[in-house]
Amino acid sequence: MLKRKELKPTVAPGMNDAEELNEEATEQEIETGDYTSVTTLSWDEVDPSKT
Repeated sequence: MLKRKELKPTVAPGMNDAEELNEEATEQEIETGDYTSVTTLSWDEVDPSKT
């Protein structure tokens, strides 16, 4: 049985995260499956006990 190499999410060096990750896939990219789903996590820094 072959062991699969675990793939971890990465960002290419020099990539403008905000601009590149928010760019929509083109119709051609969607048709060929050449796109990646991106999930953004945003941390809410407001302390609910102080409001």
